[in-house]
Amino acid sequence: MSRVTERPNQHQSLPEREIPPTPLAPADDHVKRVLILVLLINAVFFVGESVAGLLADSLGLIADALDMLADAAVYGLSLWAIGRTAARKLGVARFSGYLELSLAAFGLVEVTRRTLATDPEAPDFALMIGVSATALLANAICLLLLHRLRSPDAHLRASYVFTANDIVINLGVITAGVLVYATESRWPDLIIGGIVFVVVCRGALKILRMSKVSPVDPAKHS
Repeated sequence: MSRVTERPNQHQSLPEREIPPTPLAPADDHVKRVLILVLLINAVFFVGESVAGLLADSLGLIADALDMLADAAVYGLSLWAIGRTAARKLGVARFSGYLELSLAAFGLVEVTRRTLATDPEAPDFALMIGVSATALLANAICLLLLHRLRSPDAHLRASYVFTANDIVINLGVITAGVLVYATESRWPDLIIGGIVFVVVCRGALKILRMSKVSPVDPAKHS
């Protein structure tokens, strides 16, 4: 009895082991797009505020620029955490908290150094106010985008806290610019710069407390 040879069908599906990885769920894909957008916004403003801070000789602007850099790093880590386990997401939140805490420590050292410096020249108040007002608008857009995600994940909640802090920081730098104009002194900029780093420190500690929540207890993520 002759054996019939079957030719392979080119339209047959691949074996299960050769099937490509499952793409991101629609919700995860939306989160990814939002995080990419807010990361780009923060990266652009880090460069802009760094240049403006140096030109204006403003500690407040430099502090906000460094905070933008840290936030961009946090958003990058949050992108990496998409689709990963709850424990990994908590780990990202924890690392983000330590990153912001390190930034706050560096900033407070810089505040001390500038306070002890002998140069009494006041920063450029107009540049401080203009750049900070633009950054305020950008951070408000980022906060709205993150708020609409309504995610219980720790790494995204951390991103939301950092962005909310950024708005407070922007308002503080604008206030410092107005006070520099009114007093013709560098002290409002130094004081607000110090407050900025204290706000960053408090936000970092809040994130570190949040990252200690057990990933197996969903009730604590609500």
